[in-house]
Amino acid sequence: MRQKIVAGNWKMNKNAEETEDLLNELIDKLPADVEAQFVVAPTFVNLASAVQHLEFTNIAVAAQNMHQAENGAFTGEISADMLKSIGVETVILGHSERRSYFGETDDIIAKKTDAALKHDMTVIFCFGEELQDRKDNNHFNVVETQLRDGLFHIEDKNWERIILAYEPVWAIGTGETASPDQAQEMHAFIRETVEKKFGSEIAENVSILYGGSVKPDNAKEIFSKPDVDGGLIGGAALKADDFAAIASAI
Repeated sequence: MRQKIVAGNWKMNKNAEETEDLLNELIDKLPADVEAQFVVAPTFVNLASAVQHLEFTNIAVAAQNMHQAENGAFTGEISADMLKSIGVETVILGHSERRSYFGETDDIIAKKTDAALKHDMTVIFCFGEELQDRKDNNHFNVVETQLRDGLFHIEDKNWERIILAYEPVWAIGTGETASPDQAQEMHAFIRETVEKKFGSEIAENVSILYGGSVKPDNAKEIFSKPDVDGGLIGGAALKADDFAAIASAI
């Protein structure tokens, strides 16, 4: 049975004191009786303290990105080994903002995925179409290409450490949200695409998260869809009450 997951991507928000305050609130407010994995992804500078703060809780810590190289002259970058050395076991890769603002290609994301898997990290692999792709009825092709070029080279055994996160880019930070039926349609397509390449067992066991303006008032309906296994939450993850409400909806 695939795992239910609610992950919060904090992006470039929260200084050290604010991070500690939010973590304390989440420890108090996240539901203890929900069978799901909770994940938070603070900024790089607060990852080590977050790991220590959450050590004896049911909340895991993820990095928002990492470099594909082991080490070297890559000023400002962070390697998988560095993340592992402070206790971070999970990394978000291929987020739409990394793709659009920083020019990350499917090839770069594939190399980052390889580096993370080499260090036994779990990868939250992000992908999704732009608004124009959907208007042109090209959204399925875009998603299939991103999956194939970024991820389909890995070995079957590595799927145990892959979490898929579908992001309709047009619904991130815009207040727009794919309808629950649109989310289900794409998630079913994603699972079918994985099955064609890797077989039904892997396809049925991989968790597919929805990442597009999930809020307390729409989370329950989105999460009720059979191929939606949770969410990668942006803005609502910065408010403990909202994130806890979304977590309860799973």
